[in-house]
Amino acid sequence: MKRRLLGTIAVAVALTVPWVVVWMLTVGLPAVGYDPALFAHPPTLATVAISGVSILGAAFLLAWAAETAEKDVPSAFAIAILAVLAVAPEYAVDALYAWNAGQFAGTERGIEAGNLAVANMTGANRILIGLGWSGIALFTMFRRESDVDPAVTDRAGFLRDAVSIDPDISLEIVFLLLATLWAFLVPLNGGIDIFDMLVLVGLYVAYIGIVIRGDIEPEDVHTGVPAALQALSRPKRIASVVLLFVYSGFVIFVAVEPFAHGLEDLGTEAGIPPFFMIQWIAPLASESPELIVVAYLVNKARSTAGFNALISSKLNQWTLLIGTLVVVYSLALGQYGALPFDQKQSGEIWLTAAQSFFALALLIDLEITAREAVTLLVLFVSQVLLEFAVIREVVALPITTYEMLLIYSAVYIVLGLVLFVRRRDEFRLLLERSVGTITSAFGGEERPQQADD
Repeated sequence: MKRRLLGTIAVAVALTVPWVVVWMLTVGLPAVGYDPALFAHPPTLATVAISGVSILGAAFLLAWAAETAEKDVPSAFAIAILAVLAVAPEYAVDALYAWNAGQFAGTERGIEAGNLAVANMTGANRILIGLGWSGIALFTMFRRESDVDPAVTDRAGFLRDAVSIDPDISLEIVFLLLATLWAFLVPLNGGIDIFDMLVLVGLYVAYIGIVIRGDIEPEDVHTGVPAALQALSRPKRIASVVLLFVYSGFVIFVAVEPFAHGLEDLGTEAGIPPFFMIQWIAPLASESPELIVVAYLVNKARSTAGFNALISSKLNQWTLLIGTLVVVYSLALGQYGALPFDQKQSGEIWLTAAQSFFALALLIDLEITAREAVTLLVLFVSQVLLEFAVIREVVALPITTYEMLLIYSAVYIVLGLVLFVRRRDEFRLLLERSVGTITSAFGGEERPQQADD
């Protein structure tokens, strides 16, 4: 049995090795003095294929590390670490654009880089909800083993099935709602500034400070690689988890950027505008490790852990990713400055915040139905396709793209407000659970569970 499990780990590692070798030859060795001309970069298609396969292998290693870590730390904290590592490439890509915006401030290149930083960030956040939350919900409900998943509720009627959300995720939903409400204010200052950083990063630090104090509770019985690693002695288990986290994080970090840029180049060759590629294709590539990890957890009937990972990822992207852009920009600028963006990017931020508001309204009753997931998916896809059709001049609208973004934002907000009003009792219970979690984390008495919990 142990030999077979070691073989499973070896297969995942083997998927990552080709790109690690390519990276060492083309980046690592030249960085320490070797002539970069000695090592030729592979063609674009090969780069996409090799780096993409390495991301797949690293995603499995990352998932195994997170599951194994649940034996020694609160599961919410393990999921938070997984979420940060899985979206680290997105931070790297966005930080690059923010750095260029600061270095070339006041020039056309700097202005474009600032807009690209915001576009990449908003694209990544909307993909995470529009494709991630909706797609994983539908996959959970309609995969072959859904009938044995305790998180799936079968209901009569068209698209009436639902996925239950763990009540313990209430805290994440509340913190994400606070970050979302603040995000509506970001465009009003004409840029991402120090107040955005203090509030958004402060929210995430407070969240981590709460979950790390949580109790280590018995989790679902693990199988396969996580079960074997959890059976190790504590020093060996911790060493294995750290090694898997570090190695998988390194592979994802060095593979996603060339994977994303390779896709951009392939898209450009196919006639897709570069700006559209950077907003949608590059974030889609950088989100892929996370979606792979979640799909893996769901396929193991660990749907609760999968959705926890998705919500935690959205929380850190919507706080750390936005809040730290001003830091990178100011460092490159050589002094403090707010990261500027144009009117269209203001619309993108409002639309992203509105989508987040609507998605949270769907979750306050701690479930998402197939109908709700399809609505989330259709709204996202229709906006992206419509904008692409306008860019390619396939469709001519009587309004500007900015106005189109505002209309979609209004639709999300109206739908979200209706749901919050209808589910105000569920929202009150959600707040009570969160207060109970915070009180318990800081040594107070835990609030008794409600009867309908």
